[in-house]
Amino acid sequence: MNEKEKAKKILKILNKIYPTVPIPLSHRNKFTLLMSVLLSAQCTDLNVNNVTKNIYPIYYKPEHFVKLGRKKIEKLIKSIGIFRVKSKNIYLMSKQLLKNHGGEVPKNFEDLEKLAGVGHKTASVVMSQGFGIPAFAVDTHIHRLAQRWGLTSGKNVIQTEKDLKKLFPQKTWSKLHLQIIYYGREFCKARECYGLTCKICTTCYPNRRNPILIKKA
Repeated sequence: MNEKEKAKKILKILNKIYPTVPIPLSHRNKFTLLMSVLLSAQCTDLNVNNVTKNIYPIYYKPEHFVKLGRKKIEKLIKSIGIFRVKSKNIYLMSKQLLKNHGGEVPKNFEDLEKLAGVGHKTASVVMSQGFGIPAFAVDTHIHRLAQRWGLTSGKNVIQTEKDLKKLFPQKTWSKLHLQIIYYGREFCKARECYGLTCKICTTCYPNRRNPILIKKA
């Protein structure tokens, strides 16, 4: 079975299990979506949502966070991992949005990736989930699953993103990103499946006997 054949089978399985996929990060507008994605680095979506549920009813615009300042932002998000770095980025990002974009989140990769704390993965999530523009946000979890399923031999998320975009139709990218994340959390966990037990792994590799080792991104 080649990569294209595997991709078709995987898409069929994922569409059956997850015909619809909610956006896991709670948000109020495009700015708060951007902020939540930034906060989610090295942190669970659940933890981010628990913190932001007390923030977004009051603070939800770049000007709010510029006015708060870094120290007050730190206090608001202190239960989130690397909160000092994130509070600095939220403050600087908010200033950039006000100075360069009239307080609006830009609708293109180039400008998004110039914002403090915003990398390609974060920009991809905002483009797809915020603006509805096809993008395939590949993080370390999707990288791991794509390797395990034999869709890529890429040694980093950049190569894995390129490989996945070649295998799956563009119209599926935004939804597929979420489907893979949900599937990985539920069925193909890093320390449980090992490429041997879940439906996708057994479909793609029915004769596999040894656990698959992943090249870390």
